[in-house]
Amino acid sequence: MSTPLLQVRNLKVSFSREGVWTEAVHGIDLDVFAGRTLGLVGESGSGKSVSSLAVMRLLNEKLSRISADNITIEGTEIKAYSERQMADVRGKRIAMIFQEPMTSLNPVYKCGFQVTEMILQHEEVSKAEAKKRVIKLFEQVMLPRPKAIYDSYPHELSGGQKQRVMIAMAIACNPKLLIADEPTTALDVTVQLEILKLLRKLQAETGMGMIFITHDLGVVAEIADDVAVMHNGEILERGTVQDILNHPQHPYTQGLLACRPPMDVRLKRLPIVKEFLDGEWQGGKQQILHDLRIGDEERQNHLNALYSRDPLLKVEHLQTWYPLRKGVFGRVYDYVKAVDDVTLDVYEGETLGLVGESGCGKTTLGRSILRLAEPTGGKVWFDGIEVTALKGQALRDFRRQAQIVFQDPYSSLNPRMTIGEAIAEPMRVHWRAGDTRPSISSDALRKAVCELLEQVGLKAEHYDRYPHEFSGGQRQRICIARALAVNPRLVICDESVSALDVSVQAQVLNLLNRLKEERRLTYIFISHDLSVVRFMSDRVVVMFNGRPVEINEADALFEHPLNAYTQKLIDALPGKNHYFNNTSGPML
Repeated sequence: MSTPLLQVRNLKVSFSREGVWTEAVHGIDLDVFAGRTLGLVGESGSGKSVSSLAVMRLLNEKLSRISADNITIEGTEIKAYSERQMADVRGKRIAMIFQEPMTSLNPVYKCGFQVTEMILQHEEVSKAEAKKRVIKLFEQVMLPRPKAIYDSYPHELSGGQKQRVMIAMAIACNPKLLIADEPTTALDVTVQLEILKLLRKLQAETGMGMIFITHDLGVVAEIADDVAVMHNGEILERGTVQDILNHPQHPYTQGLLACRPPMDVRLKRLPIVKEFLDGEWQGGKQQILHDLRIGDEERQNHLNALYSRDPLLKVEHLQTWYPLRKGVFGRVYDYVKAVDDVTLDVYEGETLGLVGESGCGKTTLGRSILRLAEPTGGKVWFDGIEVTALKGQALRDFRRQAQIVFQDPYSSLNPRMTIGEAIAEPMRVHWRAGDTRPSISSDALRKAVCELLEQVGLKAEHYDRYPHEFSGGQRQRICIARALAVNPRLVICDESVSALDVSVQAQVLNLLNRLKEERRLTYIFISHDLSVVRFMSDRVVVMFNGRPVEINEADALFEHPLNAYTQKLIDALPGKNHYFNNTSGPML
């Protein structure tokens, strides 16, 4: 093979905390070739992003130490470059797409200006010529209305559109190497597929090399030529994408593949990475299918028992419209029909999946059922009580029986409250709300919270810690414990695992299913990830433009979709044709 476009040897990165230096990346080697994509795979904290930031020299020099035998781009050693020299390298020779575009784009500047600024910094062109190039770039990344988006602020764009602006900025100066750090995490599968196609197209046209950082091996299957698997700051395994996906050698890689919900088989629970590292799945995929697969007869008996019951929740012709106003007097000239004439039933003990792209109305529907967003029409019935007619104490009593787990656990928790206080708060509120119930003592409250923490896989001693002291997966467990604190019957999970690593995601999904059985819960599970929805759901509702376009039993819907939009979502699922979604494929 030719000389690497980027070559990194023995890269080490350490960080200082309270004067103590801890090594986070332990002497890794990287090779990236022109026209090829290296997939850098691993869980959060494995060192993927840190390694790329070290190559770009974007880490805080006071809090980090970087050492390497060599870091070369096109054969030129850049390890000892000054900050001024690195400023010329960034954007021109190496560019980076960051994971969260909203935090990467300046909210007070228009999108077009920010991309134009990149061109003006590295090339001697007029502002008018730079603007023309930016509009052409926006067309190239398939942004709708490029001229309008040039004059738009970041908050006026969708997540997928902001990500395309970031891609346009990254490729504005035709870099030799593009580093894409989780550029599709938490995006709809259809938008994700379009972005992956776009990156492949740009690579084919320019011959640039690419490092694609992700925790999702399904995405790697779609985009990468070569793969390096990282864990705890080390590269455990590397090879071509075919070798890694079809013949993974390290138990950690096997675990990453196995904990992703399969699309062609239903499992009782998902395997987790720790079980592979502990040697519990020596038989690989065939052992998993033998031990965890749910048989067709068992599945049918479950559905027959489930739907012989009465619905717990009934939604009738529900509407939630938002007025669009203009003029000095705020005249309403139209409506955004976020939820538009939705009718459905949810049975006690069921998990009903809600899927669809961003803006389809699934989150608004969940919030409208709980009256967190006030419906403008229709009715909601819960256990025979009309929720849409409730007020005051009666509405608060309903919310004790129906809780929600939001997508972002960090923003859902008060950073100034310990997690014990956060879980105890709904208990105090609802104990005060009832006149006939006795008050609860502080000792009894703490004991109840500690029991909940242990039930969701945390420890009682975590009670006095704050949200920032936990990982994303642990914070999501805290939010689940808080939702369960008042013993609800219905829990709405709104994209509650979409931003988690696949391994952590598997643990949280298993936890939700275990709690459902232990507490006889009913779930509405909202997600854009179809593989997760199929694993979790008994039935699935596909939403489009505020309305259900298809409702069916989960396996039947995915195996024989009746609506073209449903088929489009299934076709966009990354890695759906690769071995971990194929029970006849090779062993792990």
